[in-house]
Amino acid sequence: MSAVQQNVTKEIVTERLKTVNGPDFTGNIVDLGMVSEIFIADGKVFFSITVPAARAQEMEPLRAAAERVVKAIPGVAGAVVALTAEKKGGGMEAPVPARPAPRPAPPAAHAAAPRAAPASHSQGKRGVPGIEAIIAVASGKGGVGKSTTAVNIALGLAANGLRVGVLDADIYGPSMPRLLNIHGRPQTVDGKILKPMENYGLKVMSMGFLVDEETPMIWRGPMVMSALTQMLREVEWGRLDVLVVDMPPGTGDAQLTMAQQVPLAGAVIVSTPQDLALIDARKGLNMFKKVDVPLLGIVENMSYFIAPDTGKRYDIFGHGGARREAERLGVTFLGEVPLEMGIRESSDAGTPVVVSKPDGAEAKIYRDIAGKVWDRINEERGAAEAAVPSIVFE
Repeated sequence: MSAVQQNVTKEIVTERLKTVNGPDFTGNIVDLGMVSEIFIADGKVFFSITVPAARAQEMEPLRAAAERVVKAIPGVAGAVVALTAEKKGGGMEAPVPARPAPRPAPPAAHAAAPRAAPASHSQGKRGVPGIEAIIAVASGKGGVGKSTTAVNIALGLAANGLRVGVLDADIYGPSMPRLLNIHGRPQTVDGKILKPMENYGLKVMSMGFLVDEETPMIWRGPMVMSALTQMLREVEWGRLDVLVVDMPPGTGDAQLTMAQQVPLAGAVIVSTPQDLALIDARKGLNMFKKVDVPLLGIVENMSYFIAPDTGKRYDIFGHGGARREAERLGVTFLGEVPLEMGIRESSDAGTPVVVSKPDGAEAKIYRDIAGKVWDRINEERGAAEAAVPSIVFE
């Protein structure tokens, strides 16, 4: 980080934001109390602007103006500015009287025309040019090995001959830099579009490349979504057969918004066998069902343990719970991944088992799961194309 960047302070940013008029020129956005806590990391500035819910759609020019003045500050490398809609009673109505919208919000800078998506569940969701399919790897709770599963599925897809990218959507706990042994900061194209980082044949983007590993991310939901949108749509992904999105654990606002706004080709749910994990996995399954995202299948992680000295099998967390759940719900069961010390050690070392021991039993399991995932993607594509009505002129 340069000395100039180190001199960027909250006070400097706040003073510049005082030059941005509030709605209807009623004052500036700082004195009106519209600006959230300002967060600065590595020369990048993050904050949100609270606006009345009834007028949120017309406030894009105000957000863009705030972003411009912050980016113009010497030493600022970038800015993420989000709008937070404040419902009535939140204290924003008095200083911001309602009036008709002056004009529609301008289109986003990188809103390129999307390619026609064959899947009906993607209608109304803007695709990412060059990416054939986007899939989510999710879990209803943390601690089930979701990120390790996601990265090994991605590597399995690549080993099967596909062009693969990974988006680490866990803003609060990004794992991909460590899992894939990638260090440094991404470069930019013309100072706007980020170049993804690369290793093991994967193109990767993560918040872990943009801020230090020990930097706490204390953000509200809209700021998280703005960061995710930039990492998805303002990255030079190139041509990819599939982008694997490592979703945050749980079923909160970030997960739901991603599922609603991104044209997902499907979702993979990761669970462990025990009942408690399966209860949370059902929440994830139901979330994707409600937003009409196809369920590609369920992976049972930490399914069993083979003692290295005796070869005896132990079902430490029970066994088969995810398979039974998949059968009950009519969802594809993608496979069982054992509780294996080598998987954990290779992940911690940044050399996932699919690349560190490509001929091993565990790598074969992940490649098989990846193959089933790709088959399911193509099945969903075919079903969606068959459902599209044809117009016949006689």
